[in-house]
Amino acid sequence: MKKRIFTGAGVASATPMYVDGTVNWQEYGRFIDWQIENGTDAIVVCGTTGESATLTDEEHVASIRFVRDRVAGRVPVIAGTGSNDTSYAVKLAKDAADIGVDGLLVVTPYYNKTSQRGLVAHYNAIADATDLPMILYSVQSRTGCNILPATCKELSKHPNIVAIKEASGNIEQVAKIRALCGDDLDVYSGEDSLIVPMLSLGGLGVISVLSNVAPRQTHDICQLFFDGKVKESAALQLEYLDLVSALFSDVNPIPVKEALNMMGFAAGPCRLPLIGMTSEGREALQAVMEKHGLI
Repeated sequence: MKKRIFTGAGVASATPMYVDGTVNWQEYGRFIDWQIENGTDAIVVCGTTGESATLTDEEHVASIRFVRDRVAGRVPVIAGTGSNDTSYAVKLAKDAADIGVDGLLVVTPYYNKTSQRGLVAHYNAIADATDLPMILYSVQSRTGCNILPATCKELSKHPNIVAIKEASGNIEQVAKIRALCGDDLDVYSGEDSLIVPMLSLGGLGVISVLSNVAPRQTHDICQLFFDGKVKESAALQLEYLDLVSALFSDVNPIPVKEALNMMGFAAGPCRLPLIGMTSEGREALQAVMEKHGLI
């Protein structure tokens, strides 16, 4: 069996920023400590929820280093190092390895996309670049590029490719990945609304947006399932479906930053081209947050 990076709920962390768009390191540290104190099982830095697409090279590397240092071994740290440029993704992977993280999360190429054969070449090139375990990230709704089950099977042959964050929303596809790959490729849910169904197919947990605002609850959905309390896990999943929907009522991470600001974190705004929610959207999000006692 390959190395497992984590089980449970890993937070796809937002990046706190000042109004001028610079990273708010002090608040980032406070947020990370709060996450770990409230049960988060892993921290993902510089994923798409962290606005990696608009971070400069220097900010990207600095964010990975900052989170590694702040976490200080308390939970695994996973660095988002994906790009639509294979050579740049290789560079980021090497930078993350030099910093000393526990794993990589690598999204499929976007805009130029590629074929399934291209995905195999792309991911194998990145996996060859370091000794770190790597999680594939399939989110066709944002990248226009799906990793098919047969491609997962081929990629699972690489010793450093250990898991996939599956955000296609297609449970049949997840089932086929599990059937083809078995223990050669672990699965994490990339959809907060599908954590329990993913776990029922043998998933290890979730890489979660919901965890930004409800880390304990997201952890508990997973832990209850692992403890054999499937009905309780499913009930908690269903209880928070309205919050999941609210957090995706606008382009991620716009709503989650709004929610964190409501909770008293100085998450700040998103960088352009992402702009704040409408007043109606903000009011609807606030109502759901209040319902769940988060504000």
